[in-house]
This record gives sequence, structure tokens and C-alpha cells, in this order.
Amino acid sequence: MRIHFIAIGGAAMHNLAIALHKKGYEVTGSDDEIFEPSRSRLEKHGLLPKKYGWFPDRINDGIDIIILGMHARIDNPELIKAKESGLKIYSYPEYLYEQTKDKKRIVIGGSHGKTTITSMIMHVLKTTGTGYDYMVGANIKGFDTMVNLEEKNKIAVFEGDEYLSSPVDLTPKFHWYKPHVAILTGIAWDHINVFPTFDFYVEQFEIFVKSIQPGGKLFWFEEDVNLENISDSNKEIQSVPYSGCDYYIDTEGNVCVDFDGKTYHMSVFGDHNMQNINAARYACLEAGVEEKDFWSAIESFEGAAKRLQLVKESMSTAFYIDFAHAPSKLKATINALKQKFPHRKLVACIELHTFSSLQRNFIPQYHNCMQKADTAIVYYSHEVLKHKQLPELDEDFVKESFGGNVTVFTNTDKLKSFLKSQDFGNANLLMMSSGNFNGIDFVKFADETVK
Repeated sequence: MRIHFIAIGGAAMHNLAIALHKKGYEVTGSDDEIFEPSRSRLEKHGLLPKKYGWFPDRINDGIDIIILGMHARIDNPELIKAKESGLKIYSYPEYLYEQTKDKKRIVIGGSHGKTTITSMIMHVLKTTGTGYDYMVGANIKGFDTMVNLEEKNKIAVFEGDEYLSSPVDLTPKFHWYKPHVAILTGIAWDHINVFPTFDFYVEQFEIFVKSIQPGGKLFWFEEDVNLENISDSNKEIQSVPYSGCDYYIDTEGNVCVDFDGKTYHMSVFGDHNMQNINAARYACLEAGVEEKDFWSAIESFEGAAKRLQLVKESMSTAFYIDFAHAPSKLKATINALKQKFPHRKLVACIELHTFSSLQRNFIPQYHNCMQKADTAIVYYSHEVLKHKQLPELDEDFVKESFGGNVTVFTNTDKLKSFLKSQDFGNANLLMMSSGNFNGIDFVKFADETVK
């Protein structure tokens, strides 16, 4: 089997290419630019294109299928040639289903928490010696790649992203997976460039619920009214609400869970992570893991990259980074840190970086989501607005939309100077973004602020 990837350098695409290469398939690929870590990973496996660009002559009779990445444009010359040649063209989620259609599929969806829950499940299954295929949207400690596919495995665990599959496949990715076990964490409007109304966005989750296979199970967070409204839309499955697991914080600050007469210490914290753990528990039980083994394994789970990731700490200060960018994610992340460190000041900074977060008609969704931060900062870049071809944003409008005592910055150097001027004695710093605040080196910056 020879597979050619158009836009092989994408985060999911290059990981899928490596997984199929390891499986013994002949893999080639093209891209117009490839950044780290994709570049080094592809090079390590001999999959890095010798020359960047699009080359229609690479599409020939020796290719069996094409996998098309979201980064490619619809007028891509290799895509045009593939269509003319009559080749089967897959999006990567469609091909993941093709590879796992005879396996038990566990899919985690929702507007927030899905990467963390997927990571938790992966960690527990690995720790307990259970073989499985997987796809997750972040780098996870202890895993070399974000995708794994092996013939011997009977279970597949997928993070179920609701974004579109490819330029020629406008199906939300998680509609492809047809799970036997599904988790939905909550619905909070996102990706407004492709889901222009909240009702249309919610509809995609209802379609996902209806795609769960007959006899399957849906576990959904019981405090989300939108999930409650769609949770019974598939009459051929069992619908099970879940909440956070019972926990307490001991005198030494440990997050503790008691089960069957034993106390387990969690490495992650916050109400939202206790909800994530309970969802992961349900999925792992469905995968055949004993509950006592689940609790033993989850103790050592340290979190996914940029999900409340600790960069540096001292006796009185901690510096965290987080991928949070949607309103519900900001609120949950800020609340988690205030809950863990109730006596420390919290300086919280959000970068508006995604297409949705930079839209004037979406920004009011952030109102009061940073209320619990002692110092709340919003940053966005005029250069990013130009790059995304979006209208300019007025700083006063952003400040008013967020509400509260929010400070707005549009210049990285001024932001860094302001943060360095803060007193971080008995205080934490939280920086949240799907980007990097226009080039901030978090490790270096932590060394400069955390003493």
C-alpha cells in the first residue's frame, strides 16, 4: 500500500504518516513549509520531503490513496491531479476510521477538556498494559507520537475534534469516528468561522450523538444544559450523565480521592480535572480496566502539554501555561488555580489568537470569565489581525467586553515589562493561549519572573 500525504507537515498529518510508516505502508508526502517538531520527526523516519512545494508529477499510478490535510488549499496542484487521476482521497479522520472500523472505538468530544481526558485514558491503558490505537491533539509525556495504529489492538481511543476534516471534506472530524463509547464534556460556542450560529454548532454534537453505534454508551457532563437537551437523541444507546469525582485537599495540599479503603493522590487539580478524571474512569471501565487499577494508574498522570503545565515554581510563586482560549476554558483554568492556591494572588493573561476570539461579534462571550483573577490581562496583536484578514479591534471595546478590571495590551514588549514589574511574592502567573504571545519564550520568561 502506497499512501501520499498532501500537506504532510500538519500536527495530526505527520503523526498519522509516521504511524502508517511504522505499520509497514509506503508513505510519501508534500508540503510548502514544515516547522518543528514535525520537521525533525519526519526526517527521523525518512519521510521529510526532499524539496518543499507542490509537485503534480508525484501523483502517479503507483499511489493507492491520497490523504489530504486541512492546510492544503482547494486549488492545490497535487489535489487537482489526484482528482483527475480518480484516486481515492481521504481526510485524516476518515482514514483513521478506515484503519479502525473493526475495533471498539472510544471517542472524546466537547468544547473543552477532550485532549486531557483522551490523555488520561491513554495513560491508564498504557500503565495497565492494555494495547490500543489512539489519536490525540497534543504531545503526551511517555508517548513518541500523537497517533498509533497496530493490527493487534482491539481498542481505538480518539480525541473527537468538531472542526472540519479537509478542504474538500467539510464534515466535522468527530462525525467520522462512529464510536461505541463516547464522552461529551460540554458545549461552548467555538469555531464561528465555520459554525456561524450557536444552534448550528450544537447541531454538530447532536449528529455526533446519533453516530454512536447501536448498543453503545454516551457519558455526558450532567451540568451542561446543552448536552442534556441532546443526550437522548439516539434511542439505540445508553445515555449516562457524569459529574466530578469526590475529592478533598489534605493538610499538605494534596488532591486526594478515596476508593475501597485506600487514598490516592492526584497530580492534577481543579474541579474541571476532577470531572475529566471521572469521565476517563467511565471510559477505562468500558475498556476492561478494573477500578482499583484505574485509581492506581491515574495517580501518576501529570497532564498534557500546555494544559495547566507548570513551567517553573519557587517557594512562593508558580508559572503556568495553558492552551485555554475559549471563554469556558479561561474560566475553568483560572478557577482551578485559585482553588489550588487560595491564598496566592493570581496574575492571569489571555492571548486572543484564534479566529473566533478575534471576532468582534464573539468577544462579548468572554464577559466576566476572568473575574477570579486578581490581575486580569488581555493581549492581542494587530499583526495577527492583519494576517488573518480581520478588521481592527478597539482596545476599549475589548476591555468593556471582558468586563471587570481588565488591562489590555497589543504590544509584546510592553506586556513583558508590565509582568516583570509585578510583585510575585506569594503570587502565581498564568499565561493562556493557543499561540505564544508573538514569540515569548516561556521557559526564559519564567526564569526572569519566578525567583
